[in-house]
Amino acid sequence: MRVSSTEVQNNFGKYLKFAEAGEEIIVTRNGKDIAAVTAIVADTVKEHQASYSTSGERVTYEEFLELTESSEQRYELIDGVVYNLAAPSYKHQKAVQEILGTFYNWFKGKDCVPLTSPFDITLPKSSDNICVVQPDVFVICDKTNLDDKGKYLGTPTLVVEVLSPSTRSKDMLKKLELYKECGVREYWIVDPMKDQVLVYRLDDKEISDYKAFSKSADMDVRSCFFEGLSVNLNDMFE
Repeated sequence: MRVSSTEVQNNFGKYLKFAEAGEEIIVTRNGKDIAAVTAIVADTVKEHQASYSTSGERVTYEEFLELTESSEQRYELIDGVVYNLAAPSYKHQKAVQEILGTFYNWFKGKDCVPLTSPFDITLPKSSDNICVVQPDVFVICDKTNLDDKGKYLGTPTLVVEVLSPSTRSKDMLKKLELYKECGVREYWIVDPMKDQVLVYRLDDKEISDYKAFSKSADMDVRSCFFEGLSVNLNDMFE
């Protein structure tokens, strides 16, 4: 991100948040690059630099939009914390491919549509806590909530997150809570390291049911909301 020296001086706190979120801020003067604002993180493996509390200050939705519109990196915003999305592994992408392929064939000709990241899902937990996530796979059944720019303003019916070492805690705790609070009906947590899928049924902001499916014990993982929808575990965890 390139910004003028005057802009940085007038809004240093905002750009410090952006730097702490992993964005490099290039400071310009008279059209020339003169300095950079970058975060220093000692003794940390880069793959696990996933979340940034930005000096204890929450990142607002408006600040998040400014960050993402000016950056080539991918970010999520949950409860005022910015998460930098790292490149996924082969196992992660293989699972996503199998799930999306099966979903595409099953939902073809139906009212619901499966999609995959990168695609922003905006979920307001409250008026002052608007979250933005990019699920690995999700199903929308309310296409009327697409605006004229192709932005989705609704709530997915089913969401799938495939775990990575740097996202395990976020996907299993923070996102489960977020999806539960914001009206998602079904949430799959796919663990390629354990060849396991957890399926949560969500009703009235509560977990009404859940089931664990394992490659060693089950042939398929089955949806609890869409009767007949299933994905072969051997294909998913090849």
